[in-house]
Amino acid sequence: MAKILILYYSRTGNTRKMAEAVAVGVKGTGAEVTVCDVAECSLDQLPEYDGIIAGSPTYYGLVSGPVKDFFDRSVVHHGKLEGMVGGAFSSAGVIGGGSETTVLSILQIMLVHGMIVQGQARGNHYGVISIREPDENAIHQCRQLGKRVGKLACRLFE
Repeated sequence: MAKILILYYSRTGNTRKMAEAVAVGVKGTGAEVTVCDVAECSLDQLPEYDGIIAGSPTYYGLVSGPVKDFFDRSVVHHGKLEGMVGGAFSSAGVIGGGSETTVLSILQIMLVHGMIVQGQARGNHYGVISIREPDENAIHQCRQLGKRVGKLACRLFE
């Protein structure tokens, strides 16, 4: 069974709600899922997973400090995450607030680690974005992200 880590930081609770919806999508694929706030996640656990989906609020068009710090410290596992499946999501306060650049910066980190990232031809090409509290569409897209990453991980690691 593939194992997926959903890693997030949420100051207002919006990104946490997205993480929980992503987890629902992963569970539907039969993969095992762990949802973890970055403050509670151990770097040493990263190589135990087959996939990581990371979420961050958007601050000035960038990932939050806690998510950036976590990934900066993940250098201790450089090369050990290669071939793992990755995905990203973000929340922001306004449309045009830099959410896509936040998602892309998370994906850049994953690509530097050698991770596999699957895009989406329709809809949220890079990852899921929510403006303020996630609405039903954002929740649906989060579930789809979890399903897409979970299915790919199950195909690769089963």
